[in-house]
Amino acid sequence: MPAAINRWDIFCTVVDHYGDAGVCWRLARQLAAEHGLSMRLWIDRPATLARLVPAVDPTLRAQHVDGVDIRCWETPFAATVPADVVLETFGCELPATYLDAMAAAPVHPVWINLDYLSAEDWVEGCHGLPSPHPRLPLTKHFFFPGFTPRTGGVLVERDLAAARRAFQADAAARENFWRALDAAPQPDALKVSLFCYDRAPVAALLDAWSHSRTPIACYVPAGVATRALEDWFRTPLVPGRPQQARALTLHPVAFQDQPGYDRLLWACDINFVRGEDSFVRAQLAARPFVWNIYPQQADAHRVKLEAFLARYAAGLPPRPAAAVQHMMQAWNGAGDIAATWEAFAAARPGLTAAAGAWADGLAAGNGLADSLVRFAGERLQSPSF
Repeated sequence: MPAAINRWDIFCTVVDHYGDAGVCWRLARQLAAEHGLSMRLWIDRPATLARLVPAVDPTLRAQHVDGVDIRCWETPFAATVPADVVLETFGCELPATYLDAMAAAPVHPVWINLDYLSAEDWVEGCHGLPSPHPRLPLTKHFFFPGFTPRTGGVLVERDLAAARRAFQADAAARENFWRALDAAPQPDALKVSLFCYDRAPVAALLDAWSHSRTPIACYVPAGVATRALEDWFRTPLVPGRPQQARALTLHPVAFQDQPGYDRLLWACDINFVRGEDSFVRAQLAARPFVWNIYPQQADAHRVKLEAFLARYAAGLPPRPAAAVQHMMQAWNGAGDIAATWEAFAAARPGLTAAAGAWADGLAAGNGLADSLVRFAGERLQSPSF
């Protein structure tokens, strides 16, 4: 990497939940570790990041963790020398003083707007498009993560697939993981992780699981769908204290940092995930998964869900394809959970094989970090791009 584009700034505002902070942290850490870049992450809620990265002290305005300088994004924004490459993530707006400093720099920074991941067809046509600033001599470029070569790819570390395969092939490593959680499943149980939004039909799913012919061990990080789970079990949930309901054993576990959550996904047979960050990590875990998509006005999220399902299920035989499509639709409020769960669980062998092939394809494709580095390098060398 030429020294001219060694310094990068990532700006992140936390709208709600953990996805924005999680994606920005993974990206900053990967760019520092794999590309040797000087990374600075500006985040307005360091406390949210600290839940995912315990080494982060949410009381500090500036700190250095895992090769990344973490700065509290405060208002008013102090005068700062801009980086060579500036990432404005998920529709956040750069501080006006920072924009002015970018415009005054001898060489204008490469300015990239990193958008949300989508499988929709229109993303390919918008990926990389320039947008001149109406007042300043700056051009912002739109960058879309996605699932095709004509998009920015997904966020996947270079060694992730090898680490996942090693863990899933090592029975002792998995046993140690369950022991550390103080939540070992019974030998014949179907292991499921649950991470969802509050509006997901949790009670209906628990009803189906409790009447399952196969024992189910469900792992829920602290703070996830707490009210629905406690209402159904009629008791407070405490990590390390499992709750039993016929075939279902619910294991409340401590909120996991990012490496711990990856291992939980790898160790389970099926994963329920939400948003963007855990959605991608579930795909890379090579296990069947069910996605609770972030709800949007006028049900716009359903278009995004259908676009992903069309790609994901395209290579599946008809019965597994229908099972995964109906299950994700029902989990997002359009179907009967009990009936779709039975079909989804029955299709698990075929879905597991397909999940492995899908994960391998993502890991072998265009990684988001590599794509960003290449994109920024081209535009610094040719500012007219």
